[in-house]
Amino acid sequence: MTTVQAPSAPISQDLLNAVNAKKKEVVAGSVDADQDKFMTLLITQMKNQDPMNPLDNAQITSQLAALSTVTGVNKLNTTLESLKSSYQSSEALQAANMIGHGVLVPGGKVQLVDGKAIMGVDVASAADQVDLIITDPSTGKDVQTISLGAQQPGVVPIAWDGVPDATRLDAAGKPVTLKNGEYLIRVVAHRGEDVLKDATALSFDSVASVTTSAKDGVKLNLASQGSVALADIRQIL
Repeated sequence: MTTVQAPSAPISQDLLNAVNAKKKEVVAGSVDADQDKFMTLLITQMKNQDPMNPLDNAQITSQLAALSTVTGVNKLNTTLESLKSSYQSSEALQAANMIGHGVLVPGGKVQLVDGKAIMGVDVASAADQVDLIITDPSTGKDVQTISLGAQQPGVVPIAWDGVPDATRLDAAGKPVTLKNGEYLIRVVAHRGEDVLKDATALSFDSVASVTTSAKDGVKLNLASQGSVALADIRQIL
């Protein structure tokens, strides 16, 4: 006769929990949740199938393949969201390092202060001749044309001294500069007889702060032109 002895000590609750592990909670909308739904539907379908016309292997294989595809797409979406979040963090760090720096961004204005101004041109394709034309908005007349000659694709920063084409001299024989204020700028580029449409005038501004949001991503707040995207920055000065 075999005698079974009672355990010398009660079994701990921790050991029971380890042996009978609870099922992991599934988050709604997750990959695991989609898998559970799919398998539940498939098992229910098999339980309630017509005994005279049961599912064949091809049908089951097809549905399992569909499950695999859905799972793969969901995992890919999760990975992309993770990469997007990481990229936005990297963008935010890069943008934060630009606070206080001067930048060139697409724009049609230049600010002249005591005979000093900064602007630029973004040439997207090679040109035989590129001209930056400055206009006085108060009169609508062009006051200066800065010839840049032939240019390869790239950004060309330009310092302007405010001296117009029709240079006048003061009593000391020095050129008279234009008055302080805002002027309009535009670019005319040619390749042979063709006028190029991909040359852009650039305005100077400074980065005051950076804003990040899930909807709009990373935005740089410029002192004069307001909010722009990081991709709008053509050059950091």
